[in-house]
Amino acid sequence: MTFNPNADISGGKTKRRGRTAGIAAGGVGLGAIAILLLSQLLGVDLTGFVDGGASQGQTQQIGTGEELTDCTTGADANARIDCRMKGAAASIEAFWTTEMPALGGSYTSPQFVLFTGQTGTGCGAASSATGPFYCPTDQTVYVDTAFYDELRTRFGSSGGPLAEMYVVAHEWGHHIQNIGGIMDAHPSRSSGAASDSVRLELQADCFAGAWAGAASTTKDENGVPFLQPITEAQIQDALSAASAVGDDRIQRASTGDIQPDTWTHGSSEQRQRWFSTGFQNGAASCDTFSVRAGSL
Repeated sequence: MTFNPNADISGGKTKRRGRTAGIAAGGVGLGAIAILLLSQLLGVDLTGFVDGGASQGQTQQIGTGEELTDCTTGADANARIDCRMKGAAASIEAFWTTEMPALGGSYTSPQFVLFTGQTGTGCGAASSATGPFYCPTDQTVYVDTAFYDELRTRFGSSGGPLAEMYVVAHEWGHHIQNIGGIMDAHPSRSSGAASDSVRLELQADCFAGAWAGAASTTKDENGVPFLQPITEAQIQDALSAASAVGDDRIQRASTGDIQPDTWTHGSSEQRQRWFSTGFQNGAASCDTFSVRAGSL
């Protein structure tokens, strides 16, 4: 997926946090029990926070961060990962600004923070081991862009720009669930192949697909589409990323034993299928909560 070189991405609300001095162990972290409870409560996987908080002598990134003022055009987004993240934010923001009211809701923007290594969040201290995530407490999407290398080398995704932006759009989907009352309406966060936890994640995949399906027609303030038409190869890259983080695939790789009763995100097949559902049919097709367990 390629940005139109003259697209205006300056409106992408994206910050990069810089490094600060090291802090002592236990300074801002959440305990393991609190993290596990928070994961169940919010329906997002924050278990990577365990052992991911700041430790003695380590450098953590905190503060509000700095706007990526040198990322202004689609050409910048095509050339640099940070600018691509800002371009993705601009495109996703424009999509949901129009789409949310069409679904009967009111849209408010999340914050979007890029970091390296460790950072402080409204949900506690996070490290790169956490992976990209959305924190409902401070309504912020957090991404360590080094994750994209791990997505390829550890999880076996084919990678590519659309795969990277799919990750951002998925986390943005959790923001839509938060401000739209979906998280509040489904407070049960038990695990299992048809649990609310899985349904939340699959819906976020579907929301990401809805954005991708409209991405080449979503325009900046000057009427220029942010992105050029998506190719079949780029769609396969996004599907590869969705498949790579399926519960069954991760369990098979780590233990060789697939246990659907412990799933929190859905299988590779489910994640691909719901992304495709959103891509083909739009955000209105993403009601994963009304689908029978056997058809999820």
